[in-house]
Amino acid sequence: MPEPTPNIVVVIPCYRIGSGVLTLLARIGEEVSSIIVVDDACPLKTGECVRASCHDPRVMVLIHAENQGVGAAVATGYRAALNAGADIVIKLDGDGQMNPSLIPALIRPIIAGSADYVKGNRFHRLSYLRAMPATRVLGNACLSLMTKASSGYWQLFDPTNGFTAIHAAVLEEINLDRLARRYFFESDLLYHLNQMRAVVAELPMTAVYGKEVSSLRPGRVIGPFLAGNLYNLFRRIGYGYFLRGFSIASLELLASLPLLLFGLGFGTWHWLDSASSGETASAGTVMLAALPLILGMQLLLSWLNFDVSAEPRQPIHPMLARMRSPWRDNSA
Repeated sequence: MPEPTPNIVVVIPCYRIGSGVLTLLARIGEEVSSIIVVDDACPLKTGECVRASCHDPRVMVLIHAENQGVGAAVATGYRAALNAGADIVIKLDGDGQMNPSLIPALIRPIIAGSADYVKGNRFHRLSYLRAMPATRVLGNACLSLMTKASSGYWQLFDPTNGFTAIHAAVLEEINLDRLARRYFFESDLLYHLNQMRAVVAELPMTAVYGKEVSSLRPGRVIGPFLAGNLYNLFRRIGYGYFLRGFSIASLELLASLPLLLFGLGFGTWHWLDSASSGETASAGTVMLAALPLILGMQLLLSWLNFDVSAEPRQPIHPMLARMRSPWRDNSA
């Protein structure tokens, strides 16, 4: 007996897109059951344009009365997708920088049961970066490093990539009201997925940069992203190493911080004192500053090695999906 075809729903948040989204809608393949366009109070009236010009019966338009941010628009689309009985929910940006023909490849790890969430990665090969502006390459590299630390997914890259797929059973377990409402949405979602121990995979892809204008400016969002990632990092460490679990890695982290702070503070104080007095610090003073720094760094690196190796490996959606549709039961 053939396996039931999964119900695939695409969510497209739109702001300052206009009629350009019509070309994107026309390129979405028949494997997609429903398409939800979320107009986040777009000044170009994208939602009204779709309603007037798009005759695809799969398309549904939702319009926010006020601009709430791309994260809030995606959350609105996610709720509608779950209400529509989605098995897999795709998030596709409306600016045309993602190729809808990659959707079958994007969802393949979820259907195969090897991942709970899949996202695009434009940095997988150097050749993929040729079309990307240099400022975007640098900005995304910085954002990626911060997101690796805050989410715990050290093997991932390209955190602002908006081409994603998630199993509906996993999506149902996420409190969408607690996710960031603007561009930090994708990075914040990764943090919450890690707390669920969900497996995240990546799809190598190229980005298309044409005449479409993205409202994301890496230089402007690095500050808010840094604050959000630091907050999530402290939350992840506190919850993962001291509340949910306590291990030798927790002790290593606890011991490393005071050693590093003492060595740095003691060494700086005596260096300044030596510079002002002109007297050379004794060997004992140097060793008293250096040894805590060396030991603290070794303990911190040991904890980091543990943290990298602790990335989730076992998908959770088969367990979550057992009581849902026949397709989810078969995928388990």
